Order: sequence, then C-alpha cells, then structure tokens
Amino acid sequence: MVKQDKLRCFISLNLSKNVIDKVVNIQKQIKNDKMFSGRLVEKDNLHLTLKFLGEIDSDKLNEVRKRLSEINFNQINLSFGEIGVFSKEDIRIVWIKLKGADELQKEIDNKLKGLFSIEKRFMSHITLFRVKKVYDKKRFFDHLEKIKFDKINFSVDNFYLIQSSLYETGSAYSEIEKYNLKSFF
Repeated sequence: MVKQDKLRCFISLNLSKNVIDKVVNIQKQIKNDKMFSGRLVEKDNLHLTLKFLGEIDSDKLNEVRKRLSEINFNQINLSFGEIGVFSKEDIRIVWIKLKGADELQKEIDNKLKGLFSIEKRFMSHITLFRVKKVYDKKRFFDHLEKIKFDKINFSVDNFYLIQSSLYETGSAYSEIEKYNLKSFF
C-alpha cells in the first residue's frame, strides 16, 4: 500500500482589499510593543476560518470538495463586532468578531457530517495577533477597549477550501477551490 501525503486544510471566507485595509488599521491601533509581545497576522493571511479540517488525505479531500460543491446558500452580509481574546487568563489570540457567518458555518458542518465532527463552539472571528506575553493585563485590556473602528457592513459571495503550509516564519495559504454563494439579484 502506498502512503498518501496529507494536506493541512481549512474552509474560509476571504476578505476584500477594502475590509483587509480596515483590519490592518485596527491592528496598527492595537500594536504596542510595551504592552505585549507577539506576532501580527500578515495582511495576506487575514481571513475568517469557517471550519478547520486538519490533515486530510486525497480521498477525503475529494469527498470534501464534492460535498462543498453541493452547498446552495445565499451570499452573506457580515459586520465587525467587538475586539477580544479567548481567555483573559492565558492570552494567546487577539481577534475581532465577525457577525453574520454562523448559518453558513452550520451548513458547511451539516454537509461534512460523517467526515468531521460538528463544531461545538464556533466563534466567528478574524485573528489579529498571536500573543506570546502580555506585560500588564489591565493596561492591555484598557487599551483594547479604547480602539476605535467603523462597524462596517460588507457582503461575501464565496468561500474557499484552503491548504495551510506551516513554516518557521508562519503559515502560507493557497486556494484549493472556490465555492460561489448565490447572489441576491
């Protein structure tokens, strides 16, 4: 039997240049070397992960592609929510919430039922920073509360199956397949 190579994959919503520029502006407001150390998510890697699939072989990948192509869903409207962290005790990720993607995520979960487990705690967000250390938590959270940004609304008319390759310098993403959502018009 021949060993199959596995690909590390996830399903995402990619963001328009305009939305990415707004996220980068938020990152610039947060960045303060005296409050925390870590790495910002590069402009090219900003996205919303709808489902992380992990490492999958080519047979499973083909089944994922087939099932995702069967999704019949309208384009979605998203908006920025608050800035936050997953754990106030052990801060590892700074994110901005995206509102409006939950139903599409559930549809993807339903289509992939039997191949992957259902997401129990999906929280729609864009990762802004990967944090190594926070020097003063109170100042850090006070700073996050003061960040000002427009709560913009925007539409997304497709989602993607993405391959993630890990390197010492970070992750690199490449599109495997694009799936269109139905237009309102």
